[in-house]
Amino acid sequence: MTSTTRLTVAQALVRFLSAQYTERDGARHRLIGATWGIFGHGNVAGIGQALVEYGDVMPYHQGRNEQAMVHAAVGYARQSGRLSTHAVTTSIGPGATNLVTGAALATINHLPVLLLPGDVFAARPADPVLQQLEVPYAGDVSVNDCLRPVSRYFDRITRPEALIPSALQAMRVLTDPVETGAVTLALPQDVQAEAYDWPEEFFAERTWVVRRPGADPTELAEAVRAIRGARRPLLVAGGGVHHSRAEAALAEFAAVTRIPVASTQAGKGSLRFDHPQDVGGVGHTGTATADELARTADLVIGVGTRYTDFTTASGTLFAHPDVRFLNLNIAPYDGHKLAGMPLIADARSGLMELTAALDMHAYRVAASYLAEYTEDKERWEQRVDACYEADEPDVRPTQPQVLGVLDALVDESDVIINAAGSLPGDLHKLWRARSRDQYHLEYGYSCMGYEIPAAIGVKLAAPERRVWALVGDGTYLMMPTEIVTAVQEGVAIKVLLVQNHGYASIGGLSEETGAERFGTAYRHRAADGTFTGAPLPVDLAANAASLGMRVLRAKTVSDLREALAEARDADTPTCVYVETQTADTVSGPPPAQAWWDVPVAETATRPSAVKARELYERHVSTRRRHLRRSNRS
Repeated sequence: MTSTTRLTVAQALVRFLSAQYTERDGARHRLIGATWGIFGHGNVAGIGQALVEYGDVMPYHQGRNEQAMVHAAVGYARQSGRLSTHAVTTSIGPGATNLVTGAALATINHLPVLLLPGDVFAARPADPVLQQLEVPYAGDVSVNDCLRPVSRYFDRITRPEALIPSALQAMRVLTDPVETGAVTLALPQDVQAEAYDWPEEFFAERTWVVRRPGADPTELAEAVRAIRGARRPLLVAGGGVHHSRAEAALAEFAAVTRIPVASTQAGKGSLRFDHPQDVGGVGHTGTATADELARTADLVIGVGTRYTDFTTASGTLFAHPDVRFLNLNIAPYDGHKLAGMPLIADARSGLMELTAALDMHAYRVAASYLAEYTEDKERWEQRVDACYEADEPDVRPTQPQVLGVLDALVDESDVIINAAGSLPGDLHKLWRARSRDQYHLEYGYSCMGYEIPAAIGVKLAAPERRVWALVGDGTYLMMPTEIVTAVQEGVAIKVLLVQNHGYASIGGLSEETGAERFGTAYRHRAADGTFTGAPLPVDLAANAASLGMRVLRAKTVSDLREALAEARDADTPTCVYVETQTADTVSGPPPAQAWWDVPVAETATRPSAVKARELYERHVSTRRRHLRRSNRS
């Protein structure tokens, strides 16, 4: 007879989660390292009580915003190599819908996170309940259904026994390197508190092996032939390189073949910046070196990339008339993009197999090609030096100079986190990544407000690291709430807060597209009704201090050097606040080296929009569909 234990559904779920593990390459990790929660009537008596009951086996973190809690869990998961993550519990109603943005971010970036929103009564003894959305045509719909399209797995647990198969499926998806993303188990508040006799086997430790599939022999042979036949190959490293921990395998592949390696935002750091084959970021925010190689490449080897529009310059970057694509990806969906030759495999396994096969054939790119991109890279590094250099240390810095001061201070142990605004473009072009996980850019969803909570998650995953959240004023105002969490838990993150009085990135884009920076500045209204008056008297440093954070103000380049050095050594949450000046042509960042498609008004009377449309049409004319099949059959 099977032995059972009588627990509530919430208690059973917490106990189950505490016994789940992952394993890859012989290393074992706890899958759900902790649970974040904000409690309301939809989860306080269920999951909340269970976390009290099993506090000895399930750590708890108190959040201030539900979206931010997901960001913290995602930051933890990324830093943990997707082998460990956190759960997030909320009440019903607004608490649950606040999860949607974070869930979309997790799923787009293929990062695991477990969401446990409360739900309305399954038995409907009181109908409707507080915060319930009534849907007249469907009694089984709640606001939690908003999470379906942004989750890789979704289930609503309307009976206690339904938890068993659903919980197992949830763990399968969280640990699947292809399918992983946000997983949602919606928990009706009455079911959470309902007791059931659970089989003891449900609580036994389970280890979920994260697989490393190798390449199909036929696909591998085709890939080797394609590379050997290429004269100007270029490898594009995406986030899959990091997810697979394939950085060393990529470095070996590049050293053996001498094929240059460009990187997407998610893939930057796959090679150290000073590796001979690293040519920097590629695409709209890429380097001149990488983008010129992309324009002339006859074979593009995509490794772990989904080829977003920033990478392909909206279909205009890969301009060689006979360009072909070889896509090493664990996900077949991405492996077949751009009519590419698929090599469906784990990034590390696939790169090791390719390296061995090409080394056996003594394949190397031509010495002239190596010399060409090496010289171009040296010229680009000189441009980076010029952007970073501050000849006058007693003046307000430009944004690139802020990055230059930080670049001179950090080492491979520091982690730099950013997600949105003008900083991602500057960082992708200029930052010199020193380790595989120093550069942490969330650019799949580019979610304003990600940086501070994600920094907390990264610091929890790697407490020995120095973790920097780089934020502009627009991003800061979206979600500064988790500063309180960092202070409460003593998580010594560093926040570099750049004040530039508005949405700098979108302001520039607005100007380029004929919208004349409308609605992008943080300024008073002028007499003509536009927001062109004096800057708003907002003191973001005082705001951060009011939330409990230590704040260091820097007015000049010299001040900034001292403040960043002091913050780096701090063992408490510390913010460095600096107001930047408008970048000039000498110290400003290099302009975009490739296009990005943001449609411009087809009809307009204002000269700025007319001019922008003319330029847009010239760029659009260069777009191409990559439809010619890259395989030999």
